[in-house]
Amino acid sequence: MRARVPGLVVGLMLSTALVACTTTVPGEPISQGRVIKEETTPGGVDPAGIVENTDGGEIDRLAATVVEDLKVYWGGVFPEVFDKEFTDLKGGYYSVDTADAESPKPPCTDSADEVEGNAFYCPTADVIAWDRAALLPVLKDRFGEAGVMLVLAHEVGHAVQNRTGAGLAERRAEPDRFPTILIEAMADCYAGGFIRWVVDGNAERLQMRPDQLDAALAAMISFRDPVGTEASDRGAHGDAFDRASAFLDGYESGARLCSEMTVDNRTFTLSGFIDAGDQARGGNIRFEEIVESITALLDPFFAEVAGESWRTPQLREIQDEPSCTRPQGPVAFCPDGSAIEVDVSAELPGIHAEIGDYATGTLVAGRYALASLAAAGEPLSGPDAQRSAVCLTGAFTASLFEREQRFLSPGDMDEAVQVLLKYDYVARDVDGGAVESGFERVSLFRQGFAEGAREC
Repeated sequence: MRARVPGLVVGLMLSTALVACTTTVPGEPISQGRVIKEETTPGGVDPAGIVENTDGGEIDRLAATVVEDLKVYWGGVFPEVFDKEFTDLKGGYYSVDTADAESPKPPCTDSADEVEGNAFYCPTADVIAWDRAALLPVLKDRFGEAGVMLVLAHEVGHAVQNRTGAGLAERRAEPDRFPTILIEAMADCYAGGFIRWVVDGNAERLQMRPDQLDAALAAMISFRDPVGTEASDRGAHGDAFDRASAFLDGYESGARLCSEMTVDNRTFTLSGFIDAGDQARGGNIRFEEIVESITALLDPFFAEVAGESWRTPQLREIQDEPSCTRPQGPVAFCPDGSAIEVDVSAELPGIHAEIGDYATGTLVAGRYALASLAAAGEPLSGPDAQRSAVCLTGAFTASLFEREQRFLSPGDMDEAVQVLLKYDYVARDVDGGAVESGFERVSLFRQGFAEGAREC
């Protein structure tokens, strides 16, 4: 976040040959859990005859199982959306062992080394390839099998584009109409549609519980662009919010909406640094500055939301867990409306250091959201209060994009999504109850961001 003046995937790359989408960033494991239905597909599909260069091992069996259900999904959805039949990839699916110096090279590459830590779709050969040594096992370890499912669904999304007027030829002919960031958003969206189909129990071989969606979303945002990437960059794929939003669009609305994405109807929050100072700070200000900076913006926004009944809560910095209410986390709204208590001793500075300054800003905004509910006479506990707190936090964040003076820095939207996914604090009511699903919290935040406070 930019300082206020007082008083005021997977590194992803696009080439003419392939779309590689999966270099991950470090992070903690989120969830484990099988996605293969053992009752219908014990041990997964045999990759022989489906996957080229396979070793027949566990990873390729998982990949082959995902591929087979993706074929079924697109076999049904493709005619509904595009009014023609889906054709399988002419070049097929290729597994690469990048740990073996003698491993055969996949199509569209000069050596197997080029695939290390990656997966890609090559439109010229109509083939999808993946690293079975240094990518899919890493995804499985960090995010469970859901991470592998997500990546392969994204790559097949690129194959769908190549069949429906958003392929390589069109991108070369009209690069302004088909920038990389839009192409990647469409593929993320298509992946979301497939995941929803699996969650709803439609797949023959795969399954996914709703509580595994956090892992799928975490896998998606781990492929975000480096902080400071411009949306217009040739290889831009989107920040965490861009990628999560596209995935949620597909999950909630299906493939037709994905197919209709354009540069005219899609807004991206990915942005570059606008001055050297912000770049030198990595888009972050010190913990000691963030609370004052963010509250100076929060108060007028929520005063407008709540209307004449708004009372500015006193901000109290404390050195222990907030005591005026039941556990809300390191930032708490006192139910009598008098204050918001901020524990500056350990946990909140730790979250700030771990994720970034707008993680702190997001947590504080969630308590101002409760204050606005109190001013409006709305309940402060229960599911409605929990959901509204997150939604209003998203609406506030959107307001920072609408100001003439820019307050959000590159990386701030990454930080908001990460803190929502990992912690439930923004969604806690005054009694400590919360929206338990990180996936749902991100969805609610996006709703407020896109639709505004009135829809919260």
